[in-house]
Amino acid sequence: MRLCSIASGSSGNCIYAGTDTTHVLVDVGVSRKRVEEGLADLELSGQDIDGILVTHEHSDHIGGLGVFCRKYHTPIYATAGTIAQLKNCRGLGKLPEELLVEVTPDEAFSIKDLTVNPMHISHDAAQPVAYRLSHAGKRAAICTDLGVYNDYTVECLRGMDVLLLEANHDVHMLQAGSYPYYLKQRILGNRGHLSNENAGRLLSAVLHDGLQRVVLGHLSKENNLPELAYETVRLEIDLADTPYRAGDFPIQIASRDHRSEPIRF
Repeated sequence: MRLCSIASGSSGNCIYAGTDTTHVLVDVGVSRKRVEEGLADLELSGQDIDGILVTHEHSDHIGGLGVFCRKYHTPIYATAGTIAQLKNCRGLGKLPEELLVEVTPDEAFSIKDLTVNPMHISHDAAQPVAYRLSHAGKRAAICTDLGVYNDYTVECLRGMDVLLLEANHDVHMLQAGSYPYYLKQRILGNRGHLSNENAGRLLSAVLHDGLQRVVLGHLSKENNLPELAYETVRLEIDLADTPYRAGDFPIQIASRDHRSEPIRF
């Protein structure tokens, strides 16, 4: 399998994942041109994409979805609640009905030789999900936009070979920043975004010997720094009551502005 972040951050998200024969995107929250450029770096084109897995309807996850899908006639996989919101989103333009494929959390489905398993997340959207992907015994998860995690989340993320996990904000930067009070409360709430500290704590709960790579994604432009997210997550791992230390696992930051290094596993 292969996974690559084309863009990840509060201003736009698009993750590529695939096998030798199957290629999908998780969200298209950046322009079609930027997605095409990212795919070209991977020696792929928009015509190669077999499906787009939409996590939820916020603009930083669907901004380029309509333009991309109309050009390439790409199937869109999303929950019933998300599909209803997509249909009512004027900024997307009209989405061809035949491209919309409803998925259900915790019910796995296949796109060619790739198995996809959506999971519930806590976020202020209609029916948001994260996605777990598997092929030939290898497993990856893309899990962002969750205000809180619980035992269900931990269980869903156990046993991954590669995990892309949200580390959205530093709590102190957010609290001292210029955002209005209501927005700070939304981000900090149970249906907001995962802080660096909580990302480290969640990660500590799912570490195992087979984990090959951790990618920290969806960093806030205003309320986080890549170096701060990296060091905070590492500290939480080192402080956790587990046999592991941060140095046991490669940890990288998904860039907001350009394609990240592809991961093969």
